[in-house]
Amino acid sequence: MDSSSSLWNSCIQPRNNAMNNFQLKCSNGHPLNAVSSHDGVAGSSIAKEDSKTQPIEASFPLSDASECIGSNLSITVVGASGDLAKKKIFPALFALYYEDWLPENFIVYGYARTKMTDEELRNMISRTLTCRIDKRENCEDKMDQFLKRCFYHSGLYNSEDDFSDLDSKLKEKECGKDSNRLFYLSIPPNIFVDVVKCASLKASSRNGWTRVIVEKPFGRDSESSRELTRCLKQYLTEEQIFRIDHYLGKELVENLSVLRFSNLVFEPLWCRNYIRNVQLIFSEDFGTEGRGGYFDNYGIIRDIMQNHLLQILALFAMETPVKVLRSMRQIQLEDVVVGQYKGHNKSGKSYPAYTDDPTVPKDSLTPTFAAAALFIDNARWDGVPFLMKAGKALHTRRAEIRVQFRHVPGNLYKRNFGTDLDKTTNELVLRVQPDEAIYLKINNKVPGLGMRLDRSDLNLLFRSRYPREIPDAYERLLLDAIEGERRLFIRSDELDAAWSLFTPLLKEIENKKIAPELYPYGSRGPVGAHYLAAKHNVRWGDLGIEE
Repeated sequence: MDSSSSLWNSCIQPRNNAMNNFQLKCSNGHPLNAVSSHDGVAGSSIAKEDSKTQPIEASFPLSDASECIGSNLSITVVGASGDLAKKKIFPALFALYYEDWLPENFIVYGYARTKMTDEELRNMISRTLTCRIDKRENCEDKMDQFLKRCFYHSGLYNSEDDFSDLDSKLKEKECGKDSNRLFYLSIPPNIFVDVVKCASLKASSRNGWTRVIVEKPFGRDSESSRELTRCLKQYLTEEQIFRIDHYLGKELVENLSVLRFSNLVFEPLWCRNYIRNVQLIFSEDFGTEGRGGYFDNYGIIRDIMQNHLLQILALFAMETPVKVLRSMRQIQLEDVVVGQYKGHNKSGKSYPAYTDDPTVPKDSLTPTFAAAALFIDNARWDGVPFLMKAGKALHTRRAEIRVQFRHVPGNLYKRNFGTDLDKTTNELVLRVQPDEAIYLKINNKVPGLGMRLDRSDLNLLFRSRYPREIPDAYERLLLDAIEGERRLFIRSDELDAAWSLFTPLLKEIENKKIAPELYPYGSRGPVGAHYLAAKHNVRWGDLGIEE
């Protein structure tokens, strides 16, 4: 077994190492004895058992900011006043609490520069909390109980004194008990290192683990990504850094390995002998409204393809992600199409162009659409094109994986389909969003005396088969971080391999000032994407009848 395989295998199992706090020193000479290298587990099963043996209300009474609680898990959301925290992180934490996945005595602290009281934080986040529809507990009571565990501390992101004050408040709640601390950095990347430095030196756990969740973007290219990793590792070990890509927490992405390894019908088909091409498709039916300034600095390739779609591809390939990425052929410019949406009038309504956004330069060449053909040069996938496309302001909102199988050799019913063999192609589709589903396109005979063939779907629509609400991706990933489960988080070597694949392409596009092909707002994207697929003898699977 090679080193990368051992790394992958070690990530799959939850960590149960014994406590071994020791002093670390980084390259700049700062002592890091505040940072615990212990990576123990505050497991979900333990949390659920505890919650059954003792009612939460009895063990966690109404408390004010100065009361001792005996918290064994302290979660700090840095950037608590931002949209991501309000819309995703706090609701995800509440959902975990609502379904008894969190340890019994936990607290949540919001941290940001905005001046705010505990009560103001609770009022702010209460507007975005929702309850699971399949539970019997009174929603209002559960919400009140959760909000009583939420507190706020205002401070600067680069102030060790402010983080020291936060540490004092956390200690008050922990009452000297062993407690683990999780920091979620819901902040711009340019202040990641400042916060990590202050938190690790002044507010990390002295007798438990300390972990930090970092949101993308993880740099703009190989150089900036490596520099960010180097700076973070001055204060944290690799095991303490959880780089989150919320797409890896999607239910259908999680289902990939189950589908392949738990169904004998698919297991032997997952290779070049039976699969003709794989398509990873991401589309949004809206533009950059409100975030054009941010987006123009990154573009669709960095924003979607280099992380979301590439990570899904690595999971799909069913080998060590780092090994897959390092086996991939360097992306050639002739295998890439870039586009940018233009203004469009439809049904009496006017849709703006990308450059109409006041935060975007009028001469911007930043692509809002990209399509690319990628290849994995290994024994399993040699010669199979992996086609990606991602775009904004397209005709529909969609994220899916489409697996097109090879044509049946010597098909007895070829003449019944005419010359278009693509109509006979079996296709497995995993729709990530919206309306999560897995369906398989098969050929069958239409009832009647003649021999007329039709293409039908064997369809698993999740909302019909499983009416229970599907957990949000952030819930799964937050729970994994608490448990120390790293399988769906991106390691530094995997991140470096991903950027090494895309950085040369991005530099070539920018240095040559490649003009994106314009496409109308609300269309299916640039025509060039169809020529790219045809070049590799592929037809985009989402161009047929809408499922």
